[in-house]
Amino acid sequence: MKISFEIVPRSKEAFAEQYRFVQSLGPSIDLINVPDIQRFTIRSWETIKHIDRSRHQFIPHLRAIDFDIKSGEIFKIIEEYQLDNVLLVSGDPPEGLKRSFYKTNVLDLIRAVKQQFPDINVYAGFDSHRNGVQDECNYIKHKADAGVCGFFSQPFYDIRMIEIYAEQMQGLETFIGLSPITTEASMKYWEVKNKVQFPADFRCDYPWNIDFANRAIKLAHEAGMNIYFMPIRIDLEKYFGQLELSQS
Repeated sequence: MKISFEIVPRSKEAFAEQYRFVQSLGPSIDLINVPDIQRFTIRSWETIKHIDRSRHQFIPHLRAIDFDIKSGEIFKIIEEYQLDNVLLVSGDPPEGLKRSFYKTNVLDLIRAVKQQFPDINVYAGFDSHRNGVQDECNYIKHKADAGVCGFFSQPFYDIRMIEIYAEQMQGLETFIGLSPITTEASMKYWEVKNKVQFPADFRCDYPWNIDFANRAIKLAHEAGMNIYFMPIRIDLEKYFGQLELSQS
């Protein structure tokens, strides 16, 4: 089982601080994921210079709406930064009219990148909250057919849903997303923005989230899946200090 840790590039200082924490976890963490977020000036691929690639596999996220395939800009980035892994997502349109965007379909971008770089590892995302299971699994299949080698999920909060996707994702490299929610404001955000339906026993506190993470880690280990941590504004020591990462 592999474990990936997402670091949001809010600033150089914040990125460096979180990466130091990742290094303190020792060999438990195998991969570093870096999302590309429009309101920040640091692009995901630029953070590669801060990663020890002898210790961690580096996977920057690139958004389809930021690239015109015909321009070849994404190919230049892959070559310049010598990327051997990328996670391609559709991306949300920018707020207001401050940045232009393209109507590039992520499936078309996946095919184009794989055609240009046959040896690159292209990853994609999936979201158990977005559609019904059947529709989402069909979308996953289309991405796999386009050339995706593995998938990173949006956060899960229900063990039953992880079990369902564990059955559906057999044969595909899968990273189960975990993002602890410790405030009611964050819970409301996930309900409204990401359409998350929380189980009846959910509590937005550390004990619930730690227990859930440990159960998810155990399930992933048994099912041959991986774990993808997305810690957002939490006490890292308090959360990770009680996780059973040694199962990996």
